[in-house]
Amino acid sequence: MHKFSSDEEMLISVWEAHTAAEFEQKDADAAIATMTEHPVLVHVPVGTGASGREALRKFYAEIFVPQVPPDMELQLLTRTVGQDRLIDEFIVQFTHTLRMDWFAPGVEPTGRQLRVPHVGVIAFEQGKIASEHIYWDQATVLLQLGVVSDNTPILAEGQADRLLDPGAPANVLIDRFSPTKTR
Repeated sequence: MHKFSSDEEMLISVWEAHTAAEFEQKDADAAIATMTEHPVLVHVPVGTGASGREALRKFYAEIFVPQVPPDMELQLLTRTVGQDRLIDEFIVQFTHTLRMDWFAPGVEPTGRQLRVPHVGVIAFEQGKIASEHIYWDQATVLLQLGVVSDNTPILAEGQADRLLDPGAPANVLIDRFSPTKTR
């Protein structure tokens, strides 16, 4: 098991305090307290987030934090920490009981269960979070929400299966859409 340096441990500590503020404490001010004077948040698939301390605090307080489903769980798969950068690969799982404009703008609650792999690239400056770039596959989100047809070559909740279990079936979409079904 990799042992992190004290500098790396400090970055991890700041990031974990930030995510605890967002998902456990549901406190926008506590989240912002972990960030630089000019932080940036980009939810890459949908372009949501904000730039600047006050704009981001407002985004957290008025959109993000109130729209986090109560059963949301983050499951860390891998973590890489380097000089002023942390990269987490994780799975987000929740029931879509709230409108989540930061995640699926304009989609009313469906009551469906979602499981979506994510990657977060977190940059730090002087021990504070300078930026968060959060990536996920919006096509799988829309399929799991029932917004797009399952007649498309998109994996839904099964997208996380091979990340959690390398022995899970591979090539599911090839098999599903293959005219010869040879695999």
